[in-house]
Amino acid sequence: MATTVNQAFAEFFSNTVNLDPGVTTTARASRDWLRGQLHLLPEKHSDFPYCYEERDIDFGSFSRRTKIRPLDDIDLISCMHAQGAIYSYGVGEGIFITVRSDSRFVDMCENGTYQLNSKKVINRLVKHLAGIPQYRRADIGRNGEAAVLDMGSYDWSFDIVPGFFTSPEADGRTYYLIPDGNGRWKKTDPRIDEERITRINTRHSGWVLNPLRLTKFWNRRGNMPRMAPYLLETMILAHYDGLVATCCAYPDLEFRNILGALNSTVMNPVYDPKGIQGDLNSLSFDERFAIMARTKEDAVVSDAAFAAEKAGEQRRAINLWRRIFGSDFPSYC
Repeated sequence: MATTVNQAFAEFFSNTVNLDPGVTTTARASRDWLRGQLHLLPEKHSDFPYCYEERDIDFGSFSRRTKIRPLDDIDLISCMHAQGAIYSYGVGEGIFITVRSDSRFVDMCENGTYQLNSKKVINRLVKHLAGIPQYRRADIGRNGEAAVLDMGSYDWSFDIVPGFFTSPEADGRTYYLIPDGNGRWKKTDPRIDEERITRINTRHSGWVLNPLRLTKFWNRRGNMPRMAPYLLETMILAHYDGLVATCCAYPDLEFRNILGALNSTVMNPVYDPKGIQGDLNSLSFDERFAIMARTKEDAVVSDAAFAAEKAGEQRRAINLWRRIFGSDFPSYC
């Protein structure tokens, strides 16, 4: 409960939106311990690929510091040595990886070929994760492009994605190749996402993350079609990347500005900042229209909340913000 809008937002971030610092510390420690166990697998099992530890990378919203409560998953790429493998492009079928006959990947290939099957690689990872004593009671399986490790002792699971790091292509770019969910491989590059959000947040004095997380909470409430978190992040960061002036320190004011930005962009294509996936906006026309309508409605309510706060009507202002964020937002006391 709060007596001012500023106090209400501070409590909201601390108790509902932002991850608990103690949870974050524990999660990072458990992730680092897991990585250490992954690095031991090639020594223990001759059928497990050699690790390319220098190219291991964390990705996803937890790594980018844009995750909101609850912390339910942590993503990481476990990089493998290719042992001379090469990759090529299929027509509409993803990327093919062809391995050498003397590599550790041979029995993870399509039958009768040297074409590496990404599902078999994930299954091999699942098999040997289950052999780690500390994980014997864990729920371990494959889900799309990742091996999922759910230990039960934590609220979060780990999505472990096996991958390769490429040599520079003709344009000098390097990529990570990860499973595409269908047995082939696809490109990604989490480094670009990490650099982008760090650069933009730094330019705005570190004030971008809280309004971004606040908008993620708003998106999750269920009062409209839900935007994919990465799509939403991409639109918000494009808004801040395009600003000449620095954003302010008040996340409620920035949230109002974000609503305006979403209203003007949600109907349009939203291109992958990595230059890999193309248009990220797969929402239908009806979904886009519903989101645009919600941004207009909540912008009107937020304007009324600002006016009430300016007039000294803290109770009314807080109640108006509760209309937008729901009963999880602190009430006036």
